[in-house]
Amino acid sequence: MSDIPLGRETAYPDTYAPDVLAPIPRADARATLGISDPLPFDGVDIWNAWELTWLAPGGRPVTATLEIHVPATSTNIVESKSLKLYLNSFSMTEYDGPAAIESLIRTDLSSVTGAPVSLDLQTGAPQASNLDTLPGHCLDELEVTCQFDHVDPATLGTKDGGIVEETLHTHLLRSLCPVTSQPDFGSLLVAYRGRPINREGLLQYVASFRRHNDFHEACVERMFVDIRERCSCEHLSVYARYNRRGGIDINPWRSDTSTTPKNLRLWRQ
Repeated sequence: MSDIPLGRETAYPDTYAPDVLAPIPRADARATLGISDPLPFDGVDIWNAWELTWLAPGGRPVTATLEIHVPATSTNIVESKSLKLYLNSFSMTEYDGPAAIESLIRTDLSSVTGAPVSLDLQTGAPQASNLDTLPGHCLDELEVTCQFDHVDPATLGTKDGGIVEETLHTHLLRSLCPVTSQPDFGSLLVAYRGRPINREGLLQYVASFRRHNDFHEACVERMFVDIRERCSCEHLSVYARYNRRGGIDINPWRSDTSTTPKNLRLWRQ
């Protein structure tokens, strides 16, 4: 990862610069987890970029937000600081309208990730900004003893009982950037069908990521693999909603069902 701008002093281009986009192969992180094709999950990474701006003809500034969907089957992810640099490079160039910007970004991100990327670009302030809440039972008040030396899947397991379908969530997720070791905070949702998951053990497992250095996408894929293996779920979905950093929030979703996640906006986003 020596060629990525994260953790280094970097110039911020203010005219179109697609060459700053830095791909990171998914295969590297997946190899350490024993994940290979065919993937054991479907999924998408939902990126919300809150700081997109350019100039209309004549020089009037335009502001917008951008929702980006990168399929989990893409060859690469995009390093987040490089995406920030790329989006900033539109700021001092005139474009005919949002459609031109959207088409250009879609083409560039699809090229660097190696898969079709979908976009939703919105100009101006939204009509409503109501915050969403995660469904299901919150684990955050459980009394548990946690360790932070390493990610510990040994705490995962099930309880006696019949097959259930339930959704559990926590706002206590924290992991570390693998390059800078800066903390990344977020919320995690686990929806499954199977024997009842031990809730205390699940919370201990999530807490054990507190000093774990990895990208958001790799953290969620590790969680999916560990929970499915240790809890023998018939169906499983894992969805992380990370807080924004540098004007971008990254929200990976992995599932063995065909459902599509809602792009929620939580209280810290």
